[in-house]
Amino acid sequence: MTTTATTAAVTAGPEEPHPVWRILTERARTGSRPGARADGHRVALAIEGGGMRGIIAGGMALALHELGLTNGFDAVYGASAGAASGAWLLSSSPHSLRFLPKYAGTLIRPWNPLRGRPLVDLHAFYEVLYRDGHQDFAPMDFASILAGDVEYHPLATDAATGESTDLRPFIGDAAELRLALRASAALPLLAGHPVTLRGRRYHDASVSESVPYRTALAQGATHIMVLRSRRAIDTARPSRSAPVVAKTLLRSEPVALRRAFLDRPARLTEDDAYLTHHPAIVSIRPAPGTPPVGRLSRDGDLLETALEAGRAAVHEPYSQLHDGQESTSTD
Repeated sequence: MTTTATTAAVTAGPEEPHPVWRILTERARTGSRPGARADGHRVALAIEGGGMRGIIAGGMALALHELGLTNGFDAVYGASAGAASGAWLLSSSPHSLRFLPKYAGTLIRPWNPLRGRPLVDLHAFYEVLYRDGHQDFAPMDFASILAGDVEYHPLATDAATGESTDLRPFIGDAAELRLALRASAALPLLAGHPVTLRGRRYHDASVSESVPYRTALAQGATHIMVLRSRRAIDTARPSRSAPVVAKTLLRSEPVALRRAFLDRPARLTEDDAYLTHHPAIVSIRPAPGTPPVGRLSRDGDLLETALEAGRAAVHEPYSQLHDGQESTSTD
């Protein structure tokens, strides 16, 4: 095994695949469909965000589509950029994930603050690009996500409570789905004001649940595959700007929200420890040599490299798993 992703995905060599991989491949082999399972499992996909770093997890989601494993999941949970990747995966055109590196400039607009608009332009991204498309980038088919057999659960942070919130119950049409996508990515300071959906205000999911596996477990998932945008060598560190943001931009928000915002590094450290040892959760992470990607990166070549690193992090362990199974069957 040559990468961290491979080590995380196959715990005991090709003869003993992780239960999540075993269930997914068996479901693909038998043509099992969501809502008509016979194995008694509820398998969730949880996709981490991270701004433009989320393109790594987007590449992982693309690989799951390429391998024909999407229908092996019963539910998809996404945080921030991970919510967008999950939506594309469940749409009628998941291959569009491949084109996202080309459109980073639509989301990250350095001159926007001079015009009184947020640096991260969620409206332009979700209400224009995703709704109308552009050249080789087809619009997102929101109806296919809403009508799909695999449950879609975008998460956000409730501004009143600071708690992670599953927005699925509040999505009734395409317009509300776009609002949910925006709410999941509405990071304080960078993305402007919180997004209002059904009368409540929401901030970025990463404020309360950067890696969206806790909600999946609480809602009955028996097994989870987690797509991580952070490399295993990346440790969560307190942000120097976080206390300033909490005291200024968030000064009028409830104490619970400010506390959740400041506690993010500690929560990520807890997530790393928990996910490493949970027997029914497999984490897919980019290889240590994957170039670091900043939250606000607009470098198309770097983002393309990150996307491919994400694809490889899924394809490589899957190939090793099947090579091992073929070897065992011929012995």
